[in-house]
Amino acid sequence: MSISDIIENFIKEMMTDNTATLKRNELADKFNCVPSQINYVISTRFTSEQGYIVESRRGGGGYITIRKINVQPDNMLMHVVNSIGNEIDFESARVCIKALYEYDVISKREANIIISAISDRVLTCERPLRDKIRANMIKNMLLYLGK
Repeated sequence: MSISDIIENFIKEMMTDNTATLKRNELADKFNCVPSQINYVISTRFTSEQGYIVESRRGGGGYITIRKINVQPDNMLMHVVNSIGNEIDFESARVCIKALYEYDVISKREANIIISAISDRVLTCERPLRDKIRANMIKNMLLYLGK
């Protein structure tokens, strides 16, 4: 498990009533990492596509509030399809698919099949073509699952 996974899980465990408020520097000290690592986790693991709203406040020590929003599974599937755009890198795609699984929109088996089909080991062409093909594949698979 990577440090990003550990930080993500810690933040999710901190959530009460679907909300967590934290100080970036304190969290960085806790995990013995730089604050930019916390920024990376928040910006990649707690996105609107995954059903989160992030608010950042400066001054008074500054803090970050992360709220998990309630999204209906049908709406979430189409939201992810519409948010992908024309291209997507593997890590971003993996995070989107993981979110769909966590919201019970797709099964673990479906998530694993999609992730394995869109990996860089399968899509061996060069960027940006690889990311364009990946985006088209994901959207097509998700639209098919939504039927």
